[in-house]
Amino acid sequence: MAAVETTRPAPFGAITTYRAINAMSKAALAFSSWNDARVTRKALNKLSDRELDDIGLCRGDIEFIGR
Repeated sequence: MAAVETTRPAPFGAITTYRAINAMSKAALAFSSWNDARVTRKALNKLSDRELDDIGLCRGDIEFIGR
């Protein structure tokens, strides 16, 4: 019995559409990560030095935690 293997090319524009959707999802993920870090930094900046000390941080650590 013979086996025949055929390949079909992707429909016109399918690869471009895939790449565009992939780029948009990466951009949305990057924006979401940036926003989470921004919200975290904002919340930590609202804490007093004593409250930061209670959780083991100092004011200089806030920028590194946001990254």
